[in-house]
Amino acid sequence: MIRVAKVTPLVLLALAGCIPAGRGPAPGSSAGTYTEPTVARPAPPEPRPDAPRGGDKVEQLPAPRPAWEARRVRADAAEIPDQSYTVRPGDSLRSIANRLGAGSEAIARANDLAPPFTIRAGQRLRIPGGRYHLVRAGETGIAIARAYGVKWSGIVAANDLAEPYILRTGMRVLIPGADRPRSAAERAAAFSLNIDDILTGGEPALAANKAPARPVASSKRVLPATAAVAPPAAAPGRFVWPIDGKVVTRFGRGRTGERSDGIEIAAPVDTPIRAAADGTVAYVGDSIAALGGLVIVKHGGTWTSIYGHASSLKVQRGQAVKRGQVIALSGDTGFSDRPQLHFELRRGRTPVDPLGELPRR
Repeated sequence: MIRVAKVTPLVLLALAGCIPAGRGPAPGSSAGTYTEPTVARPAPPEPRPDAPRGGDKVEQLPAPRPAWEARRVRADAAEIPDQSYTVRPGDSLRSIANRLGAGSEAIARANDLAPPFTIRAGQRLRIPGGRYHLVRAGETGIAIARAYGVKWSGIVAANDLAEPYILRTGMRVLIPGADRPRSAAERAAAFSLNIDDILTGGEPALAANKAPARPVASSKRVLPATAAVAPPAAAPGRFVWPIDGKVVTRFGRGRTGERSDGIEIAAPVDTPIRAAADGTVAYVGDSIAALGGLVIVKHGGTWTSIYGHASSLKVQRGQAVKRGQVIALSGDTGFSDRPQLHFELRRGRTPVDPLGELPRR
């Protein structure tokens, strides 16, 4: 079991002097962004008069390591110019891409080539220029974006990536933007992390002709952070309420103009949080400061459920869970002003109003 600390304004001020500045959450938003880099966990401080309540204490257990921190990415993209190439006998799209340093997928798009990407000798191909990063084993989209100080969503758009967004070793991805931050601090300041990034760029690259790892049945067996996990195939069916409590914030735009991609359900600290449907745990941790303790579960049919502000986390990435299974305990971690659960449902990359998918009370 992993206990998650409450993030208070006082703690944030204390950390401000040692963490590079970055973009914070939108005012009033529950799903803010978090600026890397990784910061070593300090030793437990001496008790203070204004220390958090006992329920906010953190057990000294190792936090799960995100997949994007397991394999460091070198920002060594090759810059190639726009050019043309005449196909030679024996060429394939992949061999041409490797020879010129471009992405085979980018070449296919530029020349309107459809699977199986057949080319013929003498054919003239347009080779789109740009910065191309060679994907290596275990690298994630998030780690690649962080290395270059760009948004992962920008890389997704530039490369026309689609569900399930799993990169392959040896693939070359186009890095958008002509200029990149020069220093590590500049790259850290330019990088931000949100739920969409985790859903689309959190899985490690797969070796050629290798299948993703199958989910494990218990939290006692932890998959390596560098192992891509197979998404569920079966549709989730009906969803159930993840916690007992009152809905205090609804989906969509609020009265003051802020937007919530989910709902907030008030519940006492340490109330069981249950999986809304069968699925596979895609993420466990606290890398998004606004949401504190966070569990993300992928379901079939491109559905995803998201559970934030947890005080303790009872599952591991890559674990198969059943509808109604306890996956965490509620809390007031992250940017919350009361004990509650932040709950989202997404289909693909689009947030969906959970109240339209949950049973009526």
